[in-house]
Amino acid sequence: MAALAKGGRTNMFGFVLRLAARIPFLFIAGRLYGTEALGVFAFALVVIELAALVCSLGEKRGLAQRLTESEEHPSNLVFDAMLVAVVLSAIPALIFWFAPITMFPSGQFNDLDKLIVWAIPGYALTEIVLAAQAYRYDIATTVRARAVVEPWTISIMAGVFFYIIPESGLTMAYLVSIYTGLAVGVWSLLRTYGLPKGWRPTPARHAKLVWRALPLVTADAVEWGTRRLDIFILGWFAGPAAVGIYWMAQQIASLPQKLKTSFEPVLGPVITKNLKTKNYGAIARQVCQVGFWILAAQAGIALALGVPGEAVMGLTGPDFVGGTGALAFLLAAEVVAATAVVAEAVLVYVARVRNLWLSIGTIALQAVLTVALIQLVVHLGYGEPFKAAAAAAALMIALGTASLVKAWFLSRILGHPINNWRWALVWATGPAVVVGFLATMLPEWAELIFGIPAILLTYGWIIWHKGFGEDDRVLFRKNMAKSEE
Repeated sequence: MAALAKGGRTNMFGFVLRLAARIPFLFIAGRLYGTEALGVFAFALVVIELAALVCSLGEKRGLAQRLTESEEHPSNLVFDAMLVAVVLSAIPALIFWFAPITMFPSGQFNDLDKLIVWAIPGYALTEIVLAAQAYRYDIATTVRARAVVEPWTISIMAGVFFYIIPESGLTMAYLVSIYTGLAVGVWSLLRTYGLPKGWRPTPARHAKLVWRALPLVTADAVEWGTRRLDIFILGWFAGPAAVGIYWMAQQIASLPQKLKTSFEPVLGPVITKNLKTKNYGAIARQVCQVGFWILAAQAGIALALGVPGEAVMGLTGPDFVGGTGALAFLLAAEVVAATAVVAEAVLVYVARVRNLWLSIGTIALQAVLTVALIQLVVHLGYGEPFKAAAAAAALMIALGTASLVKAWFLSRILGHPINNWRWALVWATGPAVVVGFLATMLPEWAELIFGIPAILLTYGWIIWHKGFGEDDRVLFRKNMAKSEE
């Protein structure tokens, strides 16, 4: 628990840094590039990041298990994964390069835009490198790469490229950010693990690695797909401008989602070590504890961003205010997904195939609900913003269902209950909503400057005194040795 708290605390600091860096990018992208350019960029990202995720072989979680079980030199195992990722990445990169219509179905692209395909190997390698560092409890490298270097690079370069190559500024800024983040990770990796020793690429060994990773890769792709399927479907039922508005709402709503990554890198190694000793009770306690931390933090941030939602969306431009309804549903989706996130962190090790089927069921439910709700909106004669809200509502329902099912399933496997809910969440939410409602009566600038902190302070004070016990407060202690005593 001390390791979880320390890693989570470090990465939560990274979340604050990432938030500070992400806001300028959203402002620049919305104000300078506009809704249509964002829509084209967003659809390309769906294709690129899904391909990169598959090519990373699920090593964000799977590498911890291989490093725990294998007697081989650790750097050899890491370089095995890196080599396979590079080889696999070349396949979709070449396909998309020669068939760019798969990334840009609107036909709005040029030769510079096509270069984004080379983000696939960079993204995949970064996932593996940071997973290797997390196994050694080095979360600081993840913070530097993902919370400082990547977001600040894309923010700065998006602004610079707008005045040099405005037609391709977003895609080029993204490509540069991926490789600067990778450089930070590789530097730390070489210092921690060193170069391989006696390492020779072996096709048979690499093929076994790919085969073993298939269930985890598919589960990762499905879980990631639940956060992108809505954009893909919207691309078929709405124009680029509507997709751009929805993507902006999704970027704001995904800020609380980053909190789960505060614990994900260190949760894997802790779980695998307890699985080795069959300490299922400890795993259940860790899942419930971390699940509550994530749920409490996500709920607070969702309230702070959701209650003054119109003002938040208006920051990126007046054309984006229509996405306020989508933002509200997306923020709620992140909150209800917290239980599924921590449950899956264990299920991928103890029931890979069954977890895979649960994940496939989740994304299938989301797809059906998304199409059905969008068609209902069309039938009722509502406009484009309501289509975006319908897609977000479908995501919320699907993720809520997945949380209930996966928590129940994991509790049966471990023989211990899995429950992240505490009534203190209700006690903290009520007053925070009242404070937020009063803040909406202020001018928009005051609503943002004073309203958001007031909501967070109200919620935080109550959840700290009513919801957090001594075991929870270890998250905020620096002296882990004393907390262990």
